[in-house]
Amino acid sequence: MKRIFIAMLAVLLSTSCERSPGPVIIDFTESAIQGAGIFILNEGNFRAGNGSLSFFSYDSARVMNHLFSKINKYPLGDVPYSMEISGDRAFIIVNNSGKIEVVKTNTLESVKTIIGLNSPRYIGFLSNNKAYVTSLWSDSVTVIDLQSLSVEDYIDIRRSSEAIAVVGNQAFIASWAGGNEIMVINTPDNSVADSIIVGSEPESMVVDRNNTLWVLCNGGWARENFAELVAIGTQTGEIVKRFVFPEITDSPTCLKINKSGDSLYYLDKGVRRMSITDSELPNHIFIPETGRLFYKLGVFPDNGDIFVTDVVDYQSKGYILRYKDDGLLISVMASDIIPGAMCYKVLPDYTTE
Repeated sequence: MKRIFIAMLAVLLSTSCERSPGPVIIDFTESAIQGAGIFILNEGNFRAGNGSLSFFSYDSARVMNHLFSKINKYPLGDVPYSMEISGDRAFIIVNNSGKIEVVKTNTLESVKTIIGLNSPRYIGFLSNNKAYVTSLWSDSVTVIDLQSLSVEDYIDIRRSSEAIAVVGNQAFIASWAGGNEIMVINTPDNSVADSIIVGSEPESMVVDRNNTLWVLCNGGWARENFAELVAIGTQTGEIVKRFVFPEITDSPTCLKINKSGDSLYYLDKGVRRMSITDSELPNHIFIPETGRLFYKLGVFPDNGDIFVTDVVDYQSKGYILRYKDDGLLISVMASDIIPGAMCYKVLPDYTTE
């Protein structure tokens, strides 16, 4: 312990007067990740199996890379795509490996690997006992028993599924790849209750403070349709707002919302921001890309910090950019290959200021 302390003290003294753009590699103990921060899933190269997990710690204001493999002594897998925390466990969806790695939230030690899933994408928690997992290439949503951490059932929705949002006893599931619908499932009995027609390829969703569901439809990869931002009343299933993007080439992605549920963020030639009460889409680019290649976006709930990943060229190691809530750049930190989706680790009564 004495040697570790001396080594850490030397690092602190040598860097106290400069801001390093790179990660600080430290001893991988529970203390390294038990505080507040953001997990970053690095997708890696498709079919290479070199996906990895990073963590930005507010305690050190640095990024730590390759955490999963360092702690569990085996690789995370092929295209880790999304991650969600439920209590003392975190669920890492590894898309092309067809599995979910369940780990302890504060230590990242493996609890169980749920295997045999068909191209899983996102997980939505319905209770302490049940979750839904969406699928890119299956027509079914998978039901997970959270007690046994095993597949319990399947819900045939007859179309692929992507983003998921749970409001009360209903789960809203986007049919993204070639689709234009939001499927509504009654969670108590897993029955399909309704489908809501939206724009082409709804790829991300958030729920605001009024329980209105906002759906970002990117218009499709072939750019045959205009992208749309659609607001749906979750009580009625009716569309209450619809914004159509001005150019056929617009391809917005990665819709996010702040903690208070009144400001929307998304990527479109940079970071855009708008209020849920606005009557039109924002013309102003809140945070420009300035020569970078923005891929995924996150807004930290505690302080409104904005995190954006830069994938460089989809081959090299990328970067994580941290901005204040007013758009001021705080730091640029090195990550791994194709840094993608983010998962917030927020602690009760913890300040990040």
